[in-house]
Amino acid sequence: MANNTDVHYQIMWNRLISVVEEQAVTLIRTAFCTSVREAGDLSAGVFDKQGRMMAQAVTGTPGHVNSMAESVAHFAKRFERSTLQDGDVLVTNDPWLGTGHLHDITVVTPVFYGRDGHSEHIGYFAATAHVVDIGGRGFGPDGSDVYEEGLCIPPMKFFRAGALNEDLIEILRNNVRERDQVIGDFHSLAVCNATGMRRLKGMLAEFELRDLEDLAGFIFENSQRATRERIAALPDGTQRYAMTVDGYEKPIELVVAVEIAADKLRADFAGTSDPSRYGINVPLTYTKAYASYALKCAIAPEIPNNWGSLEPFEISAPEDCILNAHRPRPVSVRHVIGHLIPDVVLGALQPICQGEIPAEGASSLWNLQMRFKGITQATRNQQHEILMFNTGGTGARPSSDGLSATAFPSGVQAMSVEVTESIGPIIIWRKELRPNSGGAGRWRGGLGQRIEVGSAEGFEFDLNAMFDRVHFAARGHNGGQSGALGQVSLDDGTTLRGKGKQQIPAGRRLILDLPGGGGNGDAAQRPAALVQRDVAYGYISAEQAQADYAQAAPRTPA
Repeated sequence: MANNTDVHYQIMWNRLISVVEEQAVTLIRTAFCTSVREAGDLSAGVFDKQGRMMAQAVTGTPGHVNSMAESVAHFAKRFERSTLQDGDVLVTNDPWLGTGHLHDITVVTPVFYGRDGHSEHIGYFAATAHVVDIGGRGFGPDGSDVYEEGLCIPPMKFFRAGALNEDLIEILRNNVRERDQVIGDFHSLAVCNATGMRRLKGMLAEFELRDLEDLAGFIFENSQRATRERIAALPDGTQRYAMTVDGYEKPIELVVAVEIAADKLRADFAGTSDPSRYGINVPLTYTKAYASYALKCAIAPEIPNNWGSLEPFEISAPEDCILNAHRPRPVSVRHVIGHLIPDVVLGALQPICQGEIPAEGASSLWNLQMRFKGITQATRNQQHEILMFNTGGTGARPSSDGLSATAFPSGVQAMSVEVTESIGPIIIWRKELRPNSGGAGRWRGGLGQRIEVGSAEGFEFDLNAMFDRVHFAARGHNGGQSGALGQVSLDDGTTLRGKGKQQIPAGRRLILDLPGGGGNGDAAQRPAALVQRDVAYGYISAEQAQADYAQAAPRTPA
């Protein structure tokens, strides 16, 4: 039975969650970039004075959240407490100290609190968001090193004792294409941390706390103990899995060995391919983020995500392989490979987490970065950067179908057509589920999408393609079939590459066929009612049903 102290701490924990949720909501409501406002591509959290994550907002991607969990510790080491003062706000977008690429801005705000006129440093608030542009080549995979990919801001003070760092703002203003959006998002990140700090101080006063130390200890101790108990209940041993994905100049092999030893769980990516010449490389911080997320989903999904619950996981990759890329490797679109990491880790866990692991999915977001340029006298000087997040199908689960057009593992939301069209000269002619794209099985894989995009009259646009699963499909599990491959083309039938910058001529439309998830289980065991429902809803055609589920397919009239 819980004692009164535990109950008291539980109440404070619940309040702390509401604090970071309000922090995240503030960022969403004040952000300029649609990827933050509409898709929730962000993270927000509160940390103790050592830089250990106590709580995170539910809104946010694992790549941002779990990378941020490491990055705040870098700030804590870089800035001695004697150099910090109330009103300071710190910032970086260094890929190896932040969340893996230059487009993600991490803002960290030290928290000072006290009574009787004396305040002390007690912790940090941190938030991360993706900005629409950071200079350089733009958001795409074609850079040959990180220096081509944009402006790198080393850890520095964005505000000093409440005074804005005007020099940093002027550097931003002269190095990015969408200066108002980018500078606005920097301020949004600072404001959301200020909201969290204000709510936290109110909570500390209400509960008569001087600092966060005892509450942090309670959170870390309980979360770590619960996670270690889950790991200890699993059989010791090593499980392996490998997956081939598109890569850029050549296919990439992702290989993992997951070892369970007592109450520790290790994931080692030895055997994974060497780095690419292009920007699909992944810094280790991002590899750790998504590998830890996959392990946690399989082993302890309901235990809060914080420093304590992440501590039992050890993630390693060979030096300077594609999942542990060193500076100055290009890393702009590290998510393309990074989002595929959970499929590999979960695949290795199949034998010991039976009934829990989904088949492989589309997984990697099909981010659509477009640059629209005016080509008529009336539009000649106009230029617009537009980013859309698009998602394929997830893998079928052991006891249910995969989810269609759903972002797993990133967790971002769909960006509405109406909002996207309101920010630039883009026309989205079609956005619909893609029939026959989910892999057949006892449980069918989730469907991808078909998206058709063009420019408004007087404009043409460039596409920075960063797509995967075009050459290697998401595989089914337990006898399930693979999902459909993705395809990139023009409306005249011209096939485009899955990665790299390409021009869409004026008057032509871009067509994206997003990949589907793999099936789970033998298709011969799928109930006839489900097959007939899928045909009736248009998820699969009658002809495809006959081919994949002959025993259960509705008869086509003669």
